[in-house]
Amino acid sequence: MVDRLEERALPTLGGAPSLAARVPVKAVGRFAKRQPLGAIGGVIIIVVTLVALLAPVIAPFGAKELARNETGKITVYASPSSEYLLGTDEVGRDTLSRLIYGARISLYVAFGSVLIGITGFFILGVVSAYAGGLFDLVVQRLVDTKMALPGLVIALAIMAVLGPSLNNVIIAIIIGLAPAIVRTVRSQVLSLKEMDYVLAARALGASPARIVFRHIAPNCFAIYLILATYYLGFAIILEASLSFLGVGAPPDEPSWGGMLTVAVQEYFSNYWVGVFPGLAIFIVVLGFNFLGDALRDIMDPRLRNRS
Repeated sequence: MVDRLEERALPTLGGAPSLAARVPVKAVGRFAKRQPLGAIGGVIIIVVTLVALLAPVIAPFGAKELARNETGKITVYASPSSEYLLGTDEVGRDTLSRLIYGARISLYVAFGSVLIGITGFFILGVVSAYAGGLFDLVVQRLVDTKMALPGLVIALAIMAVLGPSLNNVIIAIIIGLAPAIVRTVRSQVLSLKEMDYVLAARALGASPARIVFRHIAPNCFAIYLILATYYLGFAIILEASLSFLGVGAPPDEPSWGGMLTVAVQEYFSNYWVGVFPGLAIFIVVLGFNFLGDALRDIMDPRLRNRS
C-alpha cells in the first residue's frame, strides 16, 4: 500500500520518460530537429569516441613510432605531406597518429574523473541538503574553503605531491569538481525536499534513505546529466592544461596538452605541431558544450518551450 501511494506521489522527470518511451530513431530525429547544435555535439562525441577506440587500426603509425625516410634517417619536423598528413614533431613522431592516440588519453581522463567525481559529489550534495543541520554546515564550509582556491592551483599542488600520471590527473580533477557540483545539486534538493510528494512519503513512514534515493535523487537526474556533459569538456581542458605545464601525462604519452608544450617551445615556427592539437581540444570541448546545453534545454521544464 505504501509503495503504491509513493509511486503515485512521485513525479516524473521533466521530459525524460516520454523520450525514452519513443522509438529510438524517432527520438533521435526529434532531438536533432529541436536541438541541431546538440545533435552536432553528439556526432562529434561519437566520432571522437570511435576514433579513440579504433586508434590501433586507423592510426598510420604508432603513438611513439619514429618516422624515417628512405635512407633510414629520422624525419624531424617534417611538414604536412601525402606521407605525413599532419607532419611530424620534434623527435620525428607522426602528428596525426599522436592526435588519434591522444583522444584515448583525453576521453579516459574525462570519463574517469567525471563519472567518479559527478556521481560521488552528486550523492554528497543530495544527502547534505536533505540531512541539513551540522552535517550540511560542515560540508558547505568545506565547499566554501575549496571555492576560495583556484582549481588549477589545487590540481598543480596535487600533481606535485603525487607525481605525473594519468590516474593522478583523474584524482586532481575529481577534487577540482567538488564545489560546483555539491552547490548545484544542493540547491535543487532544497526545493525538492519541501515538495508535496516528499512530505507525503515522509508522512507514510518512509525512511530517510528511501526518500533520498527513491524520490529525490531520481528527480535530480537531469541535473546529473547536464553537469556530466559540461564537466567532460572541463576535464579535457584541465588535463590539457596540466600536461601543458608538464605535470599531467608523462612526456612520452601522446597528450594533446603535452603536444602544445612543444609548439610553444618552438614559438610555433612549425605550426602543425601546435595548431592541430589545439584544434582537436577546441572541437571536442565544443561538442560536449553543445550537447550539455541541448540536454539542459530539453530536460529543464522552464526552458523546454523556448526551443
